[in-house]
Amino acid sequence: MNHTTTTAPSPAEAVVQQQLNAYNARDVDALLATYAEDAQLFEHPATLLASGAEQFRARFTLRFQEPNLHAHLVNRIVLDRFVVDHERIARTFPEGTGTVELIATYEVVDGRIINAWILPGLKTLDPQ
Repeated sequence: MNHTTTTAPSPAEAVVQQQLNAYNARDVDALLATYAEDAQLFEHPATLLASGAEQFRARFTLRFQEPNLHAHLVNRIVLDRFVVDHERIARTFPEGTGTVELIATYEVVDGRIINAWILPGLKTLDPQ
């Protein structure tokens, strides 16, 4: 006998999905609302890329200027307050358009992302 259970996303997963939706909508205010005021963003394992709302706003405002920017969720793992996403991001690089694969790990506390770690993978340029 098979049992199928549909469960609502965990609070951590819901926040990360809101963040992904805001990223794809290029809505910097909605995106920042998913992060704690003192959140930190790292390139895995410990290279600090942004700290605090002001640096997050500057980083994402610049990123959102890319005309083809879009994050496609490939896979997601949720464990308590951690959400690990495998994403394929369409980007405009200095050398042209393409995609980059990455693993993003989010730590969620009290309904907000407090830390995020990005592990970049393969970058592929579109055929010209």
